[in-house]
Amino acid sequence: MTQPFRSDSSNTRRSRGRRAAWPGWMLIALCILCESALTPSATMQGPRKMLIAHRGASAYAPEHTLPAYRLALEQGADYVEQDLQVSKDGVLVCLHDVTLERTTNVEDVFPDRAVVVKGRKTWPVADFTLEELNRLDAGAWFGAKFAGARIPTFQEAIDVVRGRAGIYPETKAPDVYGARGLNMEALTLAALSKAGLDRPGADPRTPVVIQSFSAESLRNMRKAGTTLPLVFLVSNQDAEASAWLSDGGLVKIREFATGIGPAKALIAADPTVVPRAHAAGLTVTPYTFRSADPSGAAAVKEEMATFLYRHGVDALFTDNPDLFPRR
Repeated sequence: MTQPFRSDSSNTRRSRGRRAAWPGWMLIALCILCESALTPSATMQGPRKMLIAHRGASAYAPEHTLPAYRLALEQGADYVEQDLQVSKDGVLVCLHDVTLERTTNVEDVFPDRAVVVKGRKTWPVADFTLEELNRLDAGAWFGAKFAGARIPTFQEAIDVVRGRAGIYPETKAPDVYGARGLNMEALTLAALSKAGLDRPGADPRTPVVIQSFSAESLRNMRKAGTTLPLVFLVSNQDAEASAWLSDGGLVKIREFATGIGPAKALIAADPTVVPRAHAAGLTVTPYTFRSADPSGAAAVKEEMATFLYRHGVDALFTDNPDLFPRR
């Protein structure tokens, strides 16, 4: 996860070739700089921009599978995102949805295990053990060549990404799991502790940022003693979004987080969010930039460049790591 020195694809290939030959001390120094780039103090000092691969390189491979994570690394991601869910037996797995039907063949494998919610059949992740989850195909829905891809555990994701980029886990629906007696925050911090990644700088080649839409989840992790960077996600569908992004709201966020992750529409509607967040000591990492949704820009690369270099955000989430505009 080193700072790129490139402006086009040919330079990208050359820089990757050189990277392997760099001395170990240089790699460590550069990665320390990358980790510090997502802290408020470093944000004010320079233009370093961070690329977070949203669910991996999810424009090109099935989201939250090891192929998507590996491709994100090949495409130069500084961080790889892992949305976290919890199995019935308390294992963290990487999946965006709290249910399995959208991205797996659970309906075929476990047709009688559905629950009906608002008239629709659904298969909650927390109803299945890790062994049962491992029986599901999480790749065929995206394309035949990915058939057989599995839902990775958080540990498996760490093992793939470690040493090559940072990890960027999100606690998804922690209240849903809390109602089942599953403490997502404790599980996440325990997993990071087990991996030796539970404090800033623990592994300079693998910085960690934790994110959540739940302010309470982030507060709980602060109360548990973590000093890792925490990012509070703000949806444009949230009725409280404007309150959170007000000057007073940003000050409140700074009490439990080091950054905000607003939906890009919120910044497009009010670009002053960025300088006001910076003034409050917060980094700004909007989501989600994808080639299928350029929001009116000529291309997603142009859209990303606008947010990075005109609006001044510090980092962003994209499905297309290969299109991230470096300067």
